[in-house]
Amino acid sequence: MTTYPISSRAAVLEHFGAPVPVSEVRVPQLEELEPRAILVRVRMASVCGTDVHLWEGGAFNANPMNLPQVMGHEMVGEIVAFGEGPHVDSLGQPLKVGDRILWSHAPCGTCYYCSVIREPSLCLNRQSYGRLPTSQFPYISGGFAEFCYVFPNSGRVKVPDEVPDSWASAASCALRTVVHLLETIDDIAPHETAVVQGVGPLGLYAVSMLKHRGVGTIIAIGAPDARLALAKSYGATHLVSVEELPSADARVDVVRAATTGGRGADVVLEMSGARSAVVEGLAFIAPGGRYGIVGQTNPTAVEIDPSIFVRKQISVHGALSAHIGHYAKALDFLRQTKGEYDWDAMFTSPVGLDRVTDAMAGMRRGVMKPLIDPSL
Repeated sequence: MTTYPISSRAAVLEHFGAPVPVSEVRVPQLEELEPRAILVRVRMASVCGTDVHLWEGGAFNANPMNLPQVMGHEMVGEIVAFGEGPHVDSLGQPLKVGDRILWSHAPCGTCYYCSVIREPSLCLNRQSYGRLPTSQFPYISGGFAEFCYVFPNSGRVKVPDEVPDSWASAASCALRTVVHLLETIDDIAPHETAVVQGVGPLGLYAVSMLKHRGVGTIIAIGAPDARLALAKSYGATHLVSVEELPSADARVDVVRAATTGGRGADVVLEMSGARSAVVEGLAFIAPGGRYGIVGQTNPTAVEIDPSIFVRKQISVHGALSAHIGHYAKALDFLRQTKGEYDWDAMFTSPVGLDRVTDAMAGMRRGVMKPLIDPSL
């Protein structure tokens, strides 16, 4: 059993764009744990593109008033202690000290979006991990740390034994977001053509889930070639390199040529985060098609002809974060597909908290999914 900690080493963001130092941060003591709260030891964390944008100060939720803050929102933890209340996860499975869990951001549960719309990701009072100041309780609420506080209103789900820490960590953001988006679009049929813009973790998970759903034609667009090769191994039937075809018009022609009658794609998923991707994605779509967007998380402006939505009757779907059911489905997808896909190919070797700045700089240079092991 892990000895109950007084403090935790953590990568603490003090200034946007500056190196992220490792500091000691206070840990809520056992008597301070709120009912249904949990303290976990972070077994593994992974770097998300949003972490990099937050570090740079450009993310939509970058707020200097929240500095200093413990970074990281993709992580898997091992239970150290419980607050008062039932020791079960959100699916009713019993939990005990030592079990591995994933947990969601914490919606309030009582606002319009939680209660009427039933979209906890839209909760205006949501407590988010990797965003809150170390000066306020519970002090330690990010994944780039030895320990993390799980809020009482956070959904939590037990990690299957078959799913290793690295896979589970990435499932807690990238994969569960893809699950959410595909549920929002719904009913992507096997005969339809799907385009995935971007071959980072979001795009690769999307390709694999489309393949798992039986979609027959999956076109992956991105770079470099190594990522496109991985997309092919995950189920892409056609590959389009943005390096070999730097012209958007040329890429549109190639995509249309791969669709029945040249009509365009039935579904396009924007997973790249590139500002230019949205206009290009709309050009890929067939009349009556659907466009799913999760890659665009930073405020930006693009010029779009709005008549395209009328002329083509395009439906646009966005998905922000996820609820705990999406986490559970993401983990089950990994359990089901173990041995079918080389998930380890996405990840670097883990580094310690003192290398968080290097890991984020590496992702900015094109490293796919850096891992952070706080025990190193």
